[in-house]
Amino acid sequence: MSTEAAAAAGVVGTAPTAGLVARTRPLDSDPDLVAVAGDDGVVFVHERSGLAGVGVAARVAVPRTGGGTDAAAVATALAAIPSDDAVGLPGCGPVALGALPFDPSAPAELVVPAVVVGRADDGTRWVTTVAPAGMEPGWPEIEAVVARGLAGQVGFARDAGLAPADEGPTAYEVSAERSPTEWCDAVAEATRAIRAGKARKVVLARAVQVVTDQPLRASAVLGQLRRAYPASHLFSVDGFVGATPELLVARAGDRVRAHPMAGTAPRSGDPSTDARLAAALLASTNTRDEHRHTIDMVHDTLLPWCSYLDEEAEPSIVAMANVQHLATRLEGRLSSPPASVLELVTALHPTPAVGGAPREAALRLIAELEQLDRGRYAGPVGWVDAAGNGTWAVGIRSAELSGTTARVFAGVGVVADSDPASELAETRAKMQAVLGAMIRP
Repeated sequence: MSTEAAAAAGVVGTAPTAGLVARTRPLDSDPDLVAVAGDDGVVFVHERSGLAGVGVAARVAVPRTGGGTDAAAVATALAAIPSDDAVGLPGCGPVALGALPFDPSAPAELVVPAVVVGRADDGTRWVTTVAPAGMEPGWPEIEAVVARGLAGQVGFARDAGLAPADEGPTAYEVSAERSPTEWCDAVAEATRAIRAGKARKVVLARAVQVVTDQPLRASAVLGQLRRAYPASHLFSVDGFVGATPELLVARAGDRVRAHPMAGTAPRSGDPSTDARLAAALLASTNTRDEHRHTIDMVHDTLLPWCSYLDEEAEPSIVAMANVQHLATRLEGRLSSPPASVLELVTALHPTPAVGGAPREAALRLIAELEQLDRGRYAGPVGWVDAAGNGTWAVGIRSAELSGTTARVFAGVGVVADSDPASELAETRAKMQAVLGAMIRP
């Protein structure tokens, strides 16, 4: 459904949250959430579970006080929306979705969709409408939104991002925003700064620009990403699309989860070679130390909010189509009253996996050496409901789409003995995740 069609259906509008009402009802059908969102909606989904929104009931400006997100302001905005919720699961009632900038002081906003279709891990489905009192859309209008998702199920076209042969780009031009030589020089300078004791690790990112002859469609890119990376968190928010493997933090009631990643090796497609690379990753002292810094930071940051917090005894390998990562799961129970997921997001971001360590020293080196406006790349992306539940991932393996232009990002963790040429190769491998979803012969 286009924005114009949604407006005609009465599911688009802009209004402060005061005066809005939310209504959540069970949904018998099982629409595809990526298809529900289409090109103009918002979606955050992991293995078919998540939320997809169409239209805009409100946009909530997110105050960034003290270098972080003001979770209380968002909670107040959502609490101002009375809710008639017949389902009662996390993600029901009014929800706000968004992608926050990497820079914790940059302006940010979340969107409260006019219609949200949700799916829980146990298969429960629901639909929520948010509209001014007395102006709620009727079920025929809601069914039109759901029907788009059901159409996306046919033949698993949603996984292939299929479009008619005469649609989509046919010509592409890809160029680095900063020359590889200059970027490698920045990596070398970072290693010198680390050896001089200015930081333990700094994450440096780079970007390439893609120019096409036809507009890039968010739904088509996301469909291709899902086909290649089905276990990732898929997202599309106002032109920012991606498939990230990394869960920053999730809260459901008083349960909290995180799945930080740090340490990367390539994949070749040959099982024996990939197994050897994975074993080397697990055995690398430097990589394990880098990974430990991230896990310790996440653990130590979450622990004050928790009555207990457990973590896996050993890191595991998370294999993607083109790279593999070291990862460790953490899970615990929040103390009462449980912190909002946005409070936890603010405390955690940026982790050493996307910023470096120590945090402030690494951010200073990024500002000095990177020469890149990251925008929403590597920032938190996800959703929060009125109870403070939500799921937020790290916005990597991502791109900013704008008509016939896209910016694709990738970053690497630089330590004292990093080799610039190897780090450049790692960024290229990571970029293939999104470039491969855009550039199709």
